[in-house]
Amino acid sequence: MDATKTERIRALNDQLRTRGEGGNILVTRGVAALQPPLLATVLAAVQGFDAFNPDNDPYNEHDFGSLEVYGERIMFKIDYYDRSMLAHSPDPSDPRFTVRVLTIMLAAEY
Repeated sequence: MDATKTERIRALNDQLRTRGEGGNILVTRGVAALQPPLLATVLAAVQGFDAFNPDNDPYNEHDFGSLEVYGERIMFKIDYYDRSMLAHSPDPSDPRFTVRVLTIMLAAEY
């Protein structure tokens, strides 16, 4: 994939993760069941996550992260679907063809 497409994917992923714009955000049952103050802390930690590196972000798209919040291991992943949400997006760099879904889960649910 060329650098321009990767940069666009990364920017769109960051927009969803940091501002909640440009896609859907899904939390798993385990995350939804957290006490409200802890849930708010988890969501803020995902929003502020910036520890991307070649080990957790090999394609430089900012589409995955793993972090710990008060002893709870949290993971997030961004997936790219076509507009029907039935298949993968034909071009994740183009929001006209892509629905982004940010899933936030407890690592124990994986």
